Amino acid sequence: MRYALLKWSVLCLLGSAITTSAQQLPVNQLLQQLNGTCYFSTKQYDGTTLIKEQRFQSATLKGEEGNWQLHLTATPVKGHQDVFDVTAGFRLTSGVASHTAVNVSFDFNRWHPENYVMVPAAVYNGNRYRVIGNGYSPAYPDDMYYQPQVPLTISNNPRLKIEKGEASRIELTTTNAATPAMCFFSPAEKKGFIVLTTQATPQGNNGLTIAENAAKDSCTFSISAPAVRVLAPGFGDWHASGDMAPNWKAGDEVTLRFRIYVFDASSIPALLTRFRQVRKDLNEESALRNQVPMSKLMELGQGICSNNFITVPAGSYYKPENNNDFQLGWVSGMMNSYPMLALNNETERKRVMAELDFVVRRLQGKSGYFYGGITASGEIRPEKMNPHFPEVQAMVRKNADALLWLMKHLLLFKAQGYDASINKDWEVAAQKLAAAFTNSWKKHHEFGQYIAPATGEIAVFNSTAGAIAPAGLAMAARYFNRPEWLQTAKEAADFYYERDIVKQGLTGGDCGDISQDANSESAFGFLESLMALYYHTRDNKWLQKAEVQAALCATWTISYPVTFPANSTIGKLQCNMTGAVWASIQNKHAAPGICTASGDYLFKLFRATGKEAYAALLRDIQHAHTEAVNMPGHITSNFLVGSCMERIQPSDAEGRGSIGNFIYTRNSWTETNGMLMAMELPGIYLQTDNGRLFVFDHVTAKVTARKNGATTLEITNPTAYDAAVSVMAESSRQAAIPLAYTAFLKWPKVSVKAGKTIYVQVSANGQLLH
Repeated sequence: MRYALLKWSVLCLLGSAITTSAQQLPVNQLLQQLNGTCYFSTKQYDGTTLIKEQRFQSATLKGEEGNWQLHLTATPVKGHQDVFDVTAGFRLTSGVASHTAVNVSFDFNRWHPENYVMVPAAVYNGNRYRVIGNGYSPAYPDDMYYQPQVPLTISNNPRLKIEKGEASRIELTTTNAATPAMCFFSPAEKKGFIVLTTQATPQGNNGLTIAENAAKDSCTFSISAPAVRVLAPGFGDWHASGDMAPNWKAGDEVTLRFRIYVFDASSIPALLTRFRQVRKDLNEESALRNQVPMSKLMELGQGICSNNFITVPAGSYYKPENNNDFQLGWVSGMMNSYPMLALNNETERKRVMAELDFVVRRLQGKSGYFYGGITASGEIRPEKMNPHFPEVQAMVRKNADALLWLMKHLLLFKAQGYDASINKDWEVAAQKLAAAFTNSWKKHHEFGQYIAPATGEIAVFNSTAGAIAPAGLAMAARYFNRPEWLQTAKEAADFYYERDIVKQGLTGGDCGDISQDANSESAFGFLESLMALYYHTRDNKWLQKAEVQAALCATWTISYPVTFPANSTIGKLQCNMTGAVWASIQNKHAAPGICTASGDYLFKLFRATGKEAYAALLRDIQHAHTEAVNMPGHITSNFLVGSCMERIQPSDAEGRGSIGNFIYTRNSWTETNGMLMAMELPGIYLQTDNGRLFVFDHVTAKVTARKNGATTLEITNPTAYDAAVSVMAESSRQAAIPLAYTAFLKWPKVSVKAGKTIYVQVSANGQLLH
């Protein structure tokens, strides 16, 4: 389809403005590589029903009620022939325009439904999958059980339809996405397309729309100011959006800003990689706020966790929830015990030992797999049950977590010199679990989503629920000298990478309250596995895969300082939520941190590649987490000091009143990942031979001198709390050696009083010389 020529005012590289036709315009020439073109229009609505769309055929448009003027500038981004910045200024020069939005659309002909479509944190592979239910965590139908060929199945989310002969329409606002962007990869053209825009104009949040025709041979990507959706997506359901296009009077104007990329791309990983590189390019960054030192977060988190140790009929453990029941893995069961063990405190060590005894005694099934939870009274908690399949099931994700964290506990006991405290039953349990995963792999060549711990059979197949299992298997292989487990880990990681990343551009299904939806936890979990394999094999192929996986993780992470309603809690606190991590395409909210991990594998990836972007992504995540922590004068959870809850809500998925407001409660896992970040990330990282410096903690640091092999650091603590800052210093050659899991035990700490500055000397071998 081709539209009449549109006159543009183009700002060229030399700064001079010229007028040219749409076909001659470099932006449209760029889009033609994908059989695309762009046009601009106004849209008039009755409520959320589109009444009329009028396209600009020139720089002016005569409407029914008023006249419009369009001013366009397109600026090639210096050094990039495939990137243009565009501003579109819409001005009503006379008359009025009632309930009208302005719009830019990118039409793509010769479209193919196999194109990979991605909106960060909202749409992956077009969400073009089988759909079930109409609400949160829908029940699985009978045909999903014990069926190896079950198709990937998601909740009722915005999507391009899988059904033949049906048109599709995805309507979102910019705050439904981690980055205001729409992307696709064309396998036929070997090209990628990315359009970035801003969150809002004075009219409100912008709209992001993707419309595919019934023949699935044409697709339009649109940005509107403001968003006008018929329905707003919820947590697997929908509600009336309440959107309203504004009324215009003469002289009113609004400007849409966007950046277009069209580039060579051989694969979905190539698109993901380019997106990671550019995700912050258009929206201005604001400085992350240094508020609470990581050592203070650790102190508060450990205090809360210590006070939540209980002994009930089921056993003794640190509570992973606000009730007294126990969940293994996922939301901090047998995870929050790890930072407690790191205290190297006899009382807490004995408590950790009691919890491990409880877990292996009460939760492991005959097959070696574990049940997912148990009530305080001692009743096993089944998961995703169907009355026609009574065998008790458990999440594969929880079992993968159990193996990883059992191994981490064992390694920490040894690193602390407490080998004698290790109960052989823990090691036997870990071996049985590793063997169960290996048996499943040999039998089915996947791990599935739900298993039956009594039999070891996969109850629900598909998904990336086993994303973190290769990490645990690799660790167990070395610890117990079982090379076949490492082989299973490698084969499984290759399988997930090829099936889910290369072919689908997503991972998903490892949360207990979603279907097999794409989600962040499996993305970060799989990165854990890839870096574990790099650690255990030193094979650079895992590092290359990890870089692609980190790019997928970045799509889930908010890339800019979202503007929240001024009267919301987050708005009043002026939080910078850059780095908050979206949950899933079903659970449409961001969260403080990774569920449940420190993300230290991103730090390890930074060390291995030298690419600071990975460390910066992790620093964003840590600082967004701190923004959500309940502190005096910074009330978020309205609960204990140092507590935290999982909802950071930029969108209206839970209703407009939820935007920017925390729910007054706490979630243990958010406190756990805060402790883990404080423990497994160095506050300050320094390479002694070249002066390279990176700061994760809530302090500032700079190199003030380098002399005779020693480096002098100036460290300032701008917060209201005293800080004990861990310092990891090494040479660039040492950085090439993968970091051990318990390396944090050797990092020295420097004390910096609140509001004070100190100077510290670091020797060439990384020792502190006060």
